[in-house]
Amino acid sequence: MTNHDPDAALLAKAETLTEALPYLQRYAGKTFVVKYGGHAMGDPERQRDFAEDMVLLKAVGINPVVVHGGGPQIGAMLKRLGVESQFVNGLRVTDRETAQIAEMVLAGSINKEIVSWIAAAGGRAVGISGKDAGLVIAEKIQGREADPLQGIERHVDLGFVGEPVAVDPRLIESLCADGIIPVIAPVAIGLDGHTYNINADTMAGAIAARLGASRFFLLTDVAGVLDKQGELMTDLNPAKIAELRTDGTISGGMIPKLETCVNAVEAGVDAAVILDGRVPHGMLLEIFTRQGAGTLVRR
Repeated sequence: MTNHDPDAALLAKAETLTEALPYLQRYAGKTFVVKYGGHAMGDPERQRDFAEDMVLLKAVGINPVVVHGGGPQIGAMLKRLGVESQFVNGLRVTDRETAQIAEMVLAGSINKEIVSWIAAAGGRAVGISGKDAGLVIAEKIQGREADPLQGIERHVDLGFVGEPVAVDPRLIESLCADGIIPVIAPVAIGLDGHTYNINADTMAGAIAARLGASRFFLLTDVAGVLDKQGELMTDLNPAKIAELRTDGTISGGMIPKLETCVNAVEAGVDAAVILDGRVPHGMLLEIFTRQGAGTLVRR
């Protein structure tokens, strides 16, 4: 007598799909802005996972918009060309030559590489930068650093490093409506006509806010925000973040990431998520399962 009971593994897959159903219904037609960077960008397997996730989101009626970084790749190219880099508070001092190399790496090789991964996964993507169709207008950042001799902060000229002051979402909206995934390099033109390199987290946050995104994902090289015991904190709001900053639970590079998340949710994004980009399909776990996989920041 043959056994017609379904295989347990197949049943588990079916259960995963039914668990995802309310989330699929909730997010259909919504926009997700994803800041893609960190070591996940340099690992071929994680690259494939990321591209598949973007194609799957598009297939279920969600509009993913990708904004990517490329600091390590810019650093590697500058080293190859024998150009020295100097940093102030984590921002690269960018002279005209460095700005041109950064644009070449960001809007050229990295941008088109991500587009090709999405195509290989069966999706349609278009690579653009903040320069295209006036998508982002930048303003020069005024850098500051501590002067140890005088015990005060002083101004530092960071060169062609900017921050977004205006976002025109029409190009992104028309690409999404045409079934295309926009892949955006963090380079933009200033009102002064110069090209500025923009921190990818900041650029992604500004775009997410302007689009009124349902979710803003920051893919990083850490699991999310950890408490003093090293446990993942899954749910935060601006008041709690201020408290954790005061007591030293959050420090270093996590501070600007959380500031970007708080700015985004206060400007109209439903929620921001800090997520480990090295976890296979971590974004799908965060979106479509009850327990999630990262730190969610909401108003």
